[in-house]
Formats: sequence, structure tokens, C-alpha cells
Amino acid sequence: MSEIWLEIWTTVRSEFADIPDVGEATRIVLRLGMAVILGGLLGYERERSGKAAGLRTHMLVALGAAIFVLVPLQGGMQVGDISRVLQGVIAGIGFLGAGAIIKLSNEREIRGLTTSASIWMTAAIGVAAGMGREATALVSTLMALFVLAVLRRVEARISSRQEKSLITPDGKPGGNT
Repeated sequence: MSEIWLEIWTTVRSEFADIPDVGEATRIVLRLGMAVILGGLLGYERERSGKAAGLRTHMLVALGAAIFVLVPLQGGMQVGDISRVLQGVIAGIGFLGAGAIIKLSNEREIRGLTTSASIWMTAAIGVAAGMGREATALVSTLMALFVLAVLRRVEARISSRQEKSLITPDGKPGGNT
């Protein structure tokens, strides 16, 4: 009976042998952790803005993208061969982003394009973190936050100025029609 348990234990141990040492464990935790944190920053910004895809969605997208590139690298896949993995991630995330886009037929407007783009950007940041390019992932996140948060204020000012310059039905400037 003890031989069976020994065989079971040996099998279980070998199944968890993909992390051979403390250095590799640290590398995995750092890369996946960076992906989750950076994706969370973008998700927090979207959540704060009241968008459908928020904190958890962006964190999961970044984590998933990081895993999709980290695991093949751990398995010894050459960086050039990972291009096929990246193609799949990019195409797949496109479908997720498409789900965030809604066409409001009665208002003749399309909503969700920026959220879709932020999901796509979050996947790219996750890929960078998963491949060990943490500095690139961090700089990309900061740039994306600038686009999402700072430029939103610029857009609001432009929109406000455009509304003020409209002509009212009675011919006076500055009305809201």
C-alpha cells in the first residue's frame, strides 16, 4: 500500500516541477503580479469612469495575456515561435473588445470604442509583462492612463466650448440645442 502512495506522491511532485527553483518562482510571481497590477490600474480608471469593463476585467485580461506568453517561454519555445501565440491572443482579445462596443440605433451613436481599445491595450501590457519586459509594460501603462484620464478632460473642454458656440433657435449664440 505504501508503494502506491509513494508513486502517487512522486507523480504529484513531478506535475508541479515546472517551477524548479526560487529564482524561477520569483520571476513568475513578478511577471504575473506586474500584469495584474498594471491591468488593474487601467481597469480602475475605467471603473471610476463608470464603464462596463472595469477593474476585474482589465486585471484578468492582463493576467491571461501574460500567462499565454509566459508558459511557452517556460516550456522552452523560441521567441520567434511565440509570434503564433501572440497572433492568437491579439485575435482573441479583438473578439472580447468587440463585445464592449454597442451601437445605439435610436441615438445613431456607437459606444464602447475606448473601452474596447483599453482592453486591447491591457492585453498588450500583459504580454509585455509576461515576456519579462516590465519596464516597457510600466511605461505603456502610464501612457495609456494619460490617454484615458488626462485627454478625457481635454475632450470635455473641447466639447464644452463647442456647445457654447452653438446658435440657439432664436438666433442667439451660446445656446444648447
